[in-house]
Amino acid sequence: MAEDFAAMINNMPGNGWVQAMGIRITRATVEEVECEWEVGERHQQGYGIVHGGVHCGVIETLASIGAHLVAMSRGQRTVGLENHTSFIRAVRTGKLRGVARPVTRGKSSQVWEGWIYDAEEKLVARGTVRLLCIAEDKALG
Repeated sequence: MAEDFAAMINNMPGNGWVQAMGIRITRATVEEVECEWEVGERHQQGYGIVHGGVHCGVIETLASIGAHLVAMSRGQRTVGLENHTSFIRAVRTGKLRGVARPVTRGKSSQVWEGWIYDAEEKLVARGTVRLLCIAEDKALG
């Protein structure tokens, strides 16, 4: 199931940012969402290191996937309200791995934590994402 859902996300039309960044979701469950990607020029800022926005985006993406899986079974959707990501270590090249796990999966909001690791399993970034749970029949925005 987790691999099937991950494959569905990887091949989903309209998943532009994830595809543009070359991110591959490797696991997606209500307990944990994981991904990996190879650092390339598209991820780097002017100093040649991975742009902090990439780390923020990956952590928010993983949290959003996990929160969606939780909310879906309740007839809800989720939208991000807050993303606080700290950058721990600069990275220029190599494979990165992201992981997100729930802190709380409430009926009206969820909080997920995420971490980015390099190929040596050194922490690169960590973040917390807060998401709002909305009934499926309510308009977004």
